[in-house]
Amino acid sequence: MTKIKILIFMLFMSFITSSIPVAAEDRGSADQATAMVKKAVAYFRSVGKDKALSDFNDVSNKQFHDRDLYVIAFDMEGTMLASANPKLIGRQMMDFKDGDGKLLTKEMIQIAKTKGSGWVEYKWPNPTTKALEQKTTYIEKVDSYFLGVGIYK
Repeated sequence: MTKIKILIFMLFMSFITSSIPVAAEDRGSADQATAMVKKAVAYFRSVGKDKALSDFNDVSNKQFHDRDLYVIAFDMEGTMLASANPKLIGRQMMDFKDGDGKLLTKEMIQIAKTKGSGWVEYKWPNPTTKALEQKTTYIEKVDSYFLGVGIYK
């Protein structure tokens, strides 16, 4: 094959493999997300904020990181305290917009303050696929914070 044909073939294969959807078993379910939040809330109450946040931010801790499921935590002022992305920890996210311009942190805080728990839909980069995907996150208030775990659709 000529170099051009090889290059075209490689580009074609790259395109094909990048469009293959992630298998369902590689993604967490809504039930698994809710269960992880419940476990995280109990853990937060049991060991305290500092230890819990440290463990939530430890990506090697499989109790709070499973495939594309991971715990996030915020204070009620919109500061991200736990994330699978260490660059976001400590960042003020109150005015952060998702891929469609939605103020998702404000919506999460509103749900935490008014209902105590609930689901929020938005677009977010999937750390497994690296693509911007539709996501829904279950959040639950604990003390003056809220914890959440989301699933990619």
